[in-house]
Amino acid sequence: MMSLPFYQKLHEHYDRSYHNKNLRTTMSQYQQEKKSSAIYTHGSTAYSSRSSAAHRQKSEAISQASATSYQQQASRASEFALSSAVSQKAASAYDYGFSHGLTDSSLMLEDYSSKLSPQTKRAKKSLLSGEKKENLPSDYMVPIFSGRQVHVSGITDTEEERIKEAAAYIAQRNLLAREEGVTAAKQSTVSKQSTSMLRQEEGFEKSRKVAIREKAEHLSLKKTLEETEAYHKKLNEDNLLHAPEFVIKPRSHTVWEKENVKLHCSVAGWPEPRLTWYKNQVPIDVHANPGKYIIESRYGMHTLEINACDFEDTAQYRASAMNVKGELSAYASVVVKRYKGEFDETRFHAGASTLPLSFAVTPYGYASKFEIHFDDKFDVSFGREGETMSLGCRVVITPEIKHFQPEIQWYRNGAPVSPSKWVQTHWSGDRATLTFSHLNKEDEGLYTIHVRMGEYYEQYSAYVFVRDADAEIEGAPASPLDVVSLDANKDYIIISWKQPAVDGGSPILGYFIDKCEVGTDSWSQCNDTPVKFARFPVTGLIEGRSYIFRVRAVNKTGIGLPSRVSEPVAALDPAEKARLKSRPSAPWTGQIIVTEEEPTEGIVPGPPTDLSVIEATQSYVVLSWKPPRQRGHEGILYFVEKCDAGTENWQQVNMELPVKSPRFALFDLTEGKSYRFRVRCSNSAGVGEPSEATEVTMVEDKLDTPKPPSNIIPSRNTDTSVVVTWEESKDAKELVGYYIESSIVGSGKWEPCNNNPVKGTRFTCHGLTTGQSYIFRVRAVNAAGLSEYSQDSEAIEVKAAIAAPSPPYDITCLESFRDSMVLGWKQPDKTGGAEITGYYVNYREVIDGVPGRWREANIKAVSDEAYKISNLKENMVYQFQVAAMNIAGLGAPSAVSASFKCEEWTIAVPGPPHSLKYSEVRKTSLVLQWKPPVHSGRTPVTGYFVDMKEASAKEDQWRGLNEAALKNTYLRVQGLKEGVSYVFRVRAVNQAGVGKPSDLAGPVVAETRPGTKEVVVNVDDDGVISLNFECDQMAPNSEFTWSKDYVPTEESPRLEVESKGNKTKMTFKDLGMEDLGIYSCDVTDTDGIASSYLIDEEELKRLLALSQEHKFPTVPVKSELAVEILEKGQVRFWMQAEKLSGNAKVNYIFNDKEIFEGPKYKMHIDRNTGIIEMFMEKLQDEDEGTYTFQVQDGRATGHSTLVLIGDVYKKLQKEAEFQRQECIRKQGPHFAEYLSWEVTGECNVLLKCKVANIKKETHIVWYKDEREISVDEKHDFKDGICTLLITEFSKKDAGIYEVILKDDRGKDKSRLKLVDEAFKELMAEVCKTIALSATDLKIQSTVEGIRLYSFVTYYVDDLKVNWSHNGTAIKYTDRVKSGVTGEQIWLQINEPTPSDKGKYVMELFDGKTGHQKTVDLSGQAYDEAFDEFQRLKQAAIVEKSKS
Repeated sequence: MMSLPFYQKLHEHYDRSYHNKNLRTTMSQYQQEKKSSAIYTHGSTAYSSRSSAAHRQKSEAISQASATSYQQQASRASEFALSSAVSQKAASAYDYGFSHGLTDSSLMLEDYSSKLSPQTKRAKKSLLSGEKKENLPSDYMVPIFSGRQVHVSGITDTEEERIKEAAAYIAQRNLLAREEGVTAAKQSTVSKQSTSMLRQEEGFEKSRKVAIREKAEHLSLKKTLEETEAYHKKLNEDNLLHAPEFVIKPRSHTVWEKENVKLHCSVAGWPEPRLTWYKNQVPIDVHANPGKYIIESRYGMHTLEINACDFEDTAQYRASAMNVKGELSAYASVVVKRYKGEFDETRFHAGASTLPLSFAVTPYGYASKFEIHFDDKFDVSFGREGETMSLGCRVVITPEIKHFQPEIQWYRNGAPVSPSKWVQTHWSGDRATLTFSHLNKEDEGLYTIHVRMGEYYEQYSAYVFVRDADAEIEGAPASPLDVVSLDANKDYIIISWKQPAVDGGSPILGYFIDKCEVGTDSWSQCNDTPVKFARFPVTGLIEGRSYIFRVRAVNKTGIGLPSRVSEPVAALDPAEKARLKSRPSAPWTGQIIVTEEEPTEGIVPGPPTDLSVIEATQSYVVLSWKPPRQRGHEGILYFVEKCDAGTENWQQVNMELPVKSPRFALFDLTEGKSYRFRVRCSNSAGVGEPSEATEVTMVEDKLDTPKPPSNIIPSRNTDTSVVVTWEESKDAKELVGYYIESSIVGSGKWEPCNNNPVKGTRFTCHGLTTGQSYIFRVRAVNAAGLSEYSQDSEAIEVKAAIAAPSPPYDITCLESFRDSMVLGWKQPDKTGGAEITGYYVNYREVIDGVPGRWREANIKAVSDEAYKISNLKENMVYQFQVAAMNIAGLGAPSAVSASFKCEEWTIAVPGPPHSLKYSEVRKTSLVLQWKPPVHSGRTPVTGYFVDMKEASAKEDQWRGLNEAALKNTYLRVQGLKEGVSYVFRVRAVNQAGVGKPSDLAGPVVAETRPGTKEVVVNVDDDGVISLNFECDQMAPNSEFTWSKDYVPTEESPRLEVESKGNKTKMTFKDLGMEDLGIYSCDVTDTDGIASSYLIDEEELKRLLALSQEHKFPTVPVKSELAVEILEKGQVRFWMQAEKLSGNAKVNYIFNDKEIFEGPKYKMHIDRNTGIIEMFMEKLQDEDEGTYTFQVQDGRATGHSTLVLIGDVYKKLQKEAEFQRQECIRKQGPHFAEYLSWEVTGECNVLLKCKVANIKKETHIVWYKDEREISVDEKHDFKDGICTLLITEFSKKDAGIYEVILKDDRGKDKSRLKLVDEAFKELMAEVCKTIALSATDLKIQSTVEGIRLYSFVTYYVDDLKVNWSHNGTAIKYTDRVKSGVTGEQIWLQINEPTPSDKGKYVMELFDGKTGHQKTVDLSGQAYDEAFDEFQRLKQAAIVEKSKS
């Protein structure tokens, strides 16, 4: 970007992307003037009509502000630094009056249209005339510049220059004067303008001394502003700020009714946090209940006092501390107990002293303490791309003060939201609204409204989700998002974006980038092939122009919708700021004229420095460098060269388009190929030396796609949302964020939970269906693409996370005394999703069956499921209730217990065991645990008996599970039936006998729940033995508890427990006999999730053996050592290990001696596949013996041996020799398929073979019985097939056939023996073909009688012909004869008689199979044939008589 005047920098009214409407209008006007070659000339009338009009429109405001502005600049430096539009106008007028009034008039006569012209400027005469051309390479373009002298307005050094500046001012004044009086309606304005110009002229006529003083004041003012700006830039307030942190958190209280309670907390943070108290998430309003609440903050200690507590004050209280760095909350519960006894109410006091609101006076005269509340708040919202949406809430501020409006700021993901064409904000006086006119996925995020009133503020947040718009092409991907410019210069702009979450059902193949010049509606595509990397340098831009960009994704189905357009970006080089001077050439237009300094003649620029590759992908490479130190004062151009790695053949890349900025993007590089690069500088004096070449760079993506996240854990949040957490992707670089998807269990359909990647490893998925079970998966995103999906999470049902626990049940009396009783009960079935923190017991007297009023037995919550109630009346009957409590509050009380009489127990047997619970429930087993009875009887308890029955069975069907009394207080129950519900009870025994049974445990269904996991034993590489357990259904406060024989192992010196996340591990320090037992792991705050592992003597031996094996490991072998012969006769020895690390080593042993790499042996190890190989060119006699491969991989070793001796070795050696000869044979012309025969359909024999590696000079010669066969036609080797056709094959053709291929590379031959059995086999096939060619039998009458005949292709003697009549073979006589004439086979019946009628069959036997033809010579066929015979016979007699 070009440098700006100091006042423009201060007020930031210049937009590098020309986003400001006035500036865009000015630039458009400037370009039109440039096309018409309009010249701004001070002191003349050579102005175009358009520029004159622009001057007249602005001159009035300038002349009015110039006089007052000049007097105020030096005296009000601080106000100038914070001024608004008025200060900008004053500064502009000041600059105009000071600079344009004292400017070189000759300069102004130049053509301003050339200052931003992209055309080449005029060159110096020395270069045009051919001087110093010997310094320039022939393939380089020399940039041509024209210098221009620009005098900065201010103090001049010579009187001549001062006179020129004065003349320029007078010319300007005259010009302004001539333009006065355009219309009569502007007379008053013109009068003011004339007065202003007179004042300006008077100021100009001041003495030189006054001018120097004013200039000094101006410079002093500018320096002060620059120092102030630098000070604010260096001041980093974030180093002083930190978020709130609770030093002392409020603690929970349980109090009596009408007592007072105080909650205290202390908070640290800077700025000092403001603390707000909430009751059940509702802000506490001290004014709504005067005297009820007292809130104080003194010396960092914050106090909430609740006076005269009643039952309604039982709630959860929250202290929320907030400052500009964030918010933090701490929680405490208050439980108010109702007093049921007699008491003196005078000792309770309300203490209702309320502190009046202390109102201070703000600088504006208003109260400085405010309470801010939100009503009618916006909730989690869902929208779709292209739709409109409005977020809003009503803001209630007390006290309400007129003319003092709050400061309202909206934030998205912690960043302020500024009004734009996409989003607008509105404040109606009591309601704040944020409106989206066109939703985009970029709008998705957490929205926060922040309301500040004086020194007090409040905020509220909710999430907005934006779904993808419907695709125009079904199956096309969704639109990308967050298209931004990463880098911009004269030659290219690097655009980046984020990949969409939805790919349309098929992987995204890449992206197309479109650009559009600001001010036009013409979009053009920047890349011909899709790019996969989410960054792309766009080239072919016009310097100084502004562009907007968009991106489209493409898959195999089609191209998706385009993204939201980027912000405008100008093709300007930030590195050229120091070399460019920018100032308004005409203040009334605001045009920026770029002036290049005069180059220093004769200085060839030096080489660029610090050349490096700052980005490399498979599509492009970006270079960056620093300009040369030696370059003169004129502009320079850069030429980039490349060469292949390992060569010095340098090629120029940008021959036709020189580079203007010290960065460049190269395309059209070969993917996977390596290059080096260097850069040269060029100016009007010549082309400099090249820079140092870069390191070798391979054209490939340097950034890998991230690995998938792991450990996806969903947890309940609300009845429509679930919180998903995960572990971040390992070794991920340039991570953009994560996409989360959800699926209803069993549906197979995945839906995105977010369409804008989220940072962090926690996300709340909203919009879920209450009661449905969902699974989740996560994938990571960076510029290289999206990772694979993570593993699916465990299923979770959508419902609220925390609730009060359900009532306890089965209240029983464990022991009774004269004035006290011990009660026991069972834990609630539903804990509400949080740990139960205690129980409260109520009791009441029952007199004559009439119950009295309830009283509290305990003020402080008890943690056990048993409690001793004291101060009871002897022989009185009581009933009891128990209620459980967790962090969510006090649950409903239990059902009223049975009536128990308070009396001294004198029984000898023990009381009932209590606190029965079951865990590790599986389909065939469970573990039952209990606690010893409170009343042990007269003697100690010696054991326990456990009984079981099906829940639906009658009382007489209880059966004992143990014959001998158990010493332990647990039992693993085996042999359960899957799906059956059971109940259990336990009885204690002492010397006096068996006591009363306990309350029932259950009913419990024998089933293995989905997702149940077991304790797994593991032995690591160092032989360390550990038990491991994983739970995917943990609550936020869940913990792992390890036990041995169901006794906690918290302080055991032989064990070490480590828990992290949802995994826990218990490690044995030295496993031995004393460690035998059952090891169990329970998960608190869950529905009985537990598992155990038994280590007995047999398992102990197995684990110790496995530990020893891991300490001294072996390399697992997948395939033992084997040998194979390769195509060229090479011998390959190989084996394969299961896996090998990068440090694996192999020793090769032959006959107990190590062999090494050399001419005879070639070794190779593929550590990825575990394959170990050794190659030998040939096997010789001395290579017979034993081969061994010894493998060492870290501490693991292994070996494999192969014995090659005797016949096994000789057979292998023979096969290797054969393969080697075959390889030699195939180097010249050879037979791919050897000689064979085939019988054609014409009953001819075709000898054929297939040849390979032939050429035009290759000859083929046929032989029979070593005599050459002359062939009429020369073989053309079409399709590599050579043939020899033998027609009418017969015995004379038997013999040995041979064909020979030969040329200058060698020869090959193939032989085919057609003698003996081979000839018989061929003749049988020939006969078969002849038989199949036979025609149907036909009837012919002759002079002698009737003839039956059939034709064949040709006849051979090997084909046997048999005739039969009516199933009987015909005996041949002089009357009935058979024969062959040429290709006709016939049967002649002379002087036929009726006995010759019937069915005739001709059978042709080929030596293996008979082939039959039949004809029926009877009925009409016989009659017609016989009649024709008689006719022919009579005709012959007549003819004979005539002769």
